[in-house]
Amino acid sequence: MRLWDTNWRQIEEYLDTDDRVVVPIGSTEQHGYLSLGTDAILAERVAVEAAEPLGVPVLPVLPVGMAPYFSAFPGSLTLRMSTYVAVMRDLLDTLADQGFRRIAVVNGHGGNAPVTGLVREWVAAPREQRVQVVFTSWYAAPKVAALAESYETDPTHGGWFENFPWTRVPGVELPEGGKPTISRDVVAQASAADIRELTEDGSFGGSYALPDDVMTAIWETGVAEVRDLIENGWAFT
Repeated sequence: MRLWDTNWRQIEEYLDTDDRVVVPIGSTEQHGYLSLGTDAILAERVAVEAAEPLGVPVLPVLPVGMAPYFSAFPGSLTLRMSTYVAVMRDLLDTLADQGFRRIAVVNGHGGNAPVTGLVREWVAAPREQRVQVVFTSWYAAPKVAALAESYETDPTHGGWFENFPWTRVPGVELPEGGKPTISRDVVAQASAADIRELTEDGSFGGSYALPDDVMTAIWETGVAEVRDLIENGWAFT
């Protein structure tokens, strides 16, 4: 259930019987011909669909992440790592103070991966009651990644792997086919200006789209994997 679809008394009652909560995190950045909100849209949607049958509340997505390498594309937003880590720490502290003891962070943006270091540090800190935090990048979870690789090797940013009906921009037509893939080693060493020049349209290469039945299979796999984590991903009960 979406947190915004409840009031505070309902959440207080929920905490009498359950202590789980889901925190989706994403980014607002260029995705070629797809929505600037792609990472945030996907993180929140997969979290909501996964948590719904379990009755676990899902926070509104954190829509801005760490994406300095896309800053040459208008509309792409980024936070400093120190800022982002501070925001995540404050969120975790707030949730723990209110009685949530099992927090699932569902990530939709590769640039947010460094937050795993904060999570490990935060969980290890001494506190009166145990609080568990699990972190998953839904698109890189084992079953989703394996299924995606079976359709096209090395899915990349701004390409088919992020092209769902809910990330497409109305009225925008995608090019046919695809384009050569840019090496990950090159991307890792490139400035924001380099990325703009290298990609031209923002896509890192590969097909722009695959059939919707392929995307449905990937999406359903992702929802199932996140749901399994929310339900069974806790080391301590």
